Amino acid sequence: MAGTAGMTTPVHRPARYFGLMAAPTAAAIDQASKAWALDALWPPYSEGITLLPVLNLRLGFNTGVTFGMFAESAAGAVWLLVGIKLAIVAWLLHWLWRAASRIEAVAIGLIIGGALGNILDRLRIGAVTDFIDAHYGGSHWPTFNLADVAIVCGVTLLVLFGLRAAAPQATQQ
Repeated sequence: MAGTAGMTTPVHRPARYFGLMAAPTAAAIDQASKAWALDALWPPYSEGITLLPVLNLRLGFNTGVTFGMFAESAAGAVWLLVGIKLAIVAWLLHWLWRAASRIEAVAIGLIIGGALGNILDRLRIGAVTDFIDAHYGGSHWPTFNLADVAIVCGVTLLVLFGLRAAAPQATQQ
């Protein structure tokens, strides 16, 4: 075959590989950003740094679950939360292994990476490090971190592309 010397056949990886790359990337970026926040924004709950009129960087710690719920629970609750989150990660890995598309795999990978980023905090210091503080007028969103952003982006991708995939099926019936 003339002209094909040195050419290789493209490798077609299953969609899951994209999720398996997204998960550790999201977790690593989250952990690096939290290390920076712990160094640059110390002490916790101080004024922090104003980036925009609606966005500050302000260090805080969440010992509870989403939005600080159950923050006053016993120390043993940390292990319960870690166990629940690890079970969810295992379920997500099972889903990732069967992902039908790259976008689905990346979305699941972002959720896994975000969950792992917050699990690492909980195991290391007993609380999740938060530092992104968004507010507008009298409304104030609970402080969050890049792991939370990865989780929200992953869920949003799943919803948007899931709805898009379901739309043609609904019109055919």
